[in-house]
Amino acid sequence: MKSSKYFSLTCLKIANKLLGVYTSRCDDAQEMTVESNILMSDSLENPPVNDIVQTITLKFNQALDPATLADAIELYRIDQHGNAVKEACCVKIDRMDATVIQINNQEITRFAQGEAYQLVIKDTLGSKTKGALGCDYVGYFATNVDFNFAGNSELNNERTQIIIASDFHLGVDDSFAELQKNKKALVAFLNQVKNSPDVKELVIGGDLLDEWFLPMDYQMPDSEAAFFDQVAANNQAIVEAFNAIINAGEIKVTYVPGNHDLLLTADDVKRIFPGINQARDDLQGLGSYVTGPNSEIVIEHGHKYNFFCTPDPLSNRNITNNNTSILPPGYFFTRIATTCVVEGHPQSNNVFAEMIPNKDDESQFNAYLYYQTWKAILSTLPVKEGFDDKVLKTNIDGFTENYAINDCIPQQEKETGIIDMTLYQHIQDTWEERQAINGIAVKIPTSEAITKAAVDEFTDIQAQTQYFDLDPSKRIVVFGHTHVADVIPMTNCENKKTIYANSGTWIDNGQGYPTRTFVVITPAKADSAIETVNLYQYLPDQTIVQWTEGQALHI
Repeated sequence: MKSSKYFSLTCLKIANKLLGVYTSRCDDAQEMTVESNILMSDSLENPPVNDIVQTITLKFNQALDPATLADAIELYRIDQHGNAVKEACCVKIDRMDATVIQINNQEITRFAQGEAYQLVIKDTLGSKTKGALGCDYVGYFATNVDFNFAGNSELNNERTQIIIASDFHLGVDDSFAELQKNKKALVAFLNQVKNSPDVKELVIGGDLLDEWFLPMDYQMPDSEAAFFDQVAANNQAIVEAFNAIINAGEIKVTYVPGNHDLLLTADDVKRIFPGINQARDDLQGLGSYVTGPNSEIVIEHGHKYNFFCTPDPLSNRNITNNNTSILPPGYFFTRIATTCVVEGHPQSNNVFAEMIPNKDDESQFNAYLYYQTWKAILSTLPVKEGFDDKVLKTNIDGFTENYAINDCIPQQEKETGIIDMTLYQHIQDTWEERQAINGIAVKIPTSEAITKAAVDEFTDIQAQTQYFDLDPSKRIVVFGHTHVADVIPMTNCENKKTIYANSGTWIDNGQGYPTRTFVVITPAKADSAIETVNLYQYLPDQTIVQWTEGQALHI
């Protein structure tokens, strides 16, 4: 299902035969090529998106015979049932260049937005020197839907669009919170969302209130509820902006849990954001939201598949004496990472012990891989504190002690060579069970889960593995978590095009990636055949810019 601006007409005859437009005269056709100013493909299943189409320009490699132009070009719009409906169009050969054809709609205006089109070049079109093509050519393309907060007149002020934004990381203290400079922009963004006549839903894809990005010496209050109330108070303008959207009642606002707000309960969310919809699984800290006209869209944070970030209801209950304890190890290395940032990435005198891996014992080798991951993280994020110093304050999720960094890092006994750890003891052996508890459909091998946890693309590919390969009804999947905003076309188990999007983040420092990003999904208009997915960046001047090429699905 290729898309291109350059086509060899005779090379496409096999594909065109599959589409039912092949004629026997193709075998005798002289080779003619054509270059288009817009993206087209040979399949309706993969109509490439063009942001603005006003004039379709086709440049052939041979001068055309004007006498053969009549009725040789046909334009069709694809309706919601997949039928090709003929559209009136204006076709002419360029006065200055006989190799060029220009095609416009009848009004000679911009093509309608959010539509799929079929362009047919009939076999009667010929050149001055080599005669008729002898073969029909069919190309498909789609037109994108403009997004702006003032409204798109082609959507008739109907609320259809879905905005997904995630990873706001609202912090409890602006001396170390990741969202500070972008606070004003976020309030402005939410105010514009509230006033948009086209927006039907706003989905918060996790990591809204941040309970992880805290220095090691941060003293938690006596209750989780008190902590989250403090976060809300520190971000009052943002909370009020969300609540204004909820209270207006015209846009459905949905919250999906992330790992940084893993312990944020349904009651906490109701208290801070009254009237908000929540998409939660049975286990605290997980949830996915299904929406769209045909329930074709799934939105979740994406931490579910991460060894270090998905809930861990197994490892530490003998330490916490808490049957609901679920904090995974990512919580502790985030506390250490925050300290590194607060301390200005200091020089460290800490030394990592060399370990000898036991490749003959799967459990022990996975423990070694787990150690290597910790080593890589702490080598990049050094702290002043010694590894044996009891500097990690807890008072959270059943943890009450102060821990040393070495309580988190696996240790190897010199005499036996056994690798073990104080916190998350035997975590490498419970991954299979943890996946079952957390509802991961396609199990990820332990070694792969450990070594690829920090690889952004590993999270992205879970959209393919956990959704598109299993359920053909799910055509669009949106994650957050990685902070790497993108829109990626994929293919499902029925060989139909699907779309994965990552909503990115709103924190101040995108670590080399864009920040203040959000995804917009526009379901098909009435009698239209395509649904579009676009990624935007919100700018400090309260305008938006499209960040990547949009994608469209033939529904």
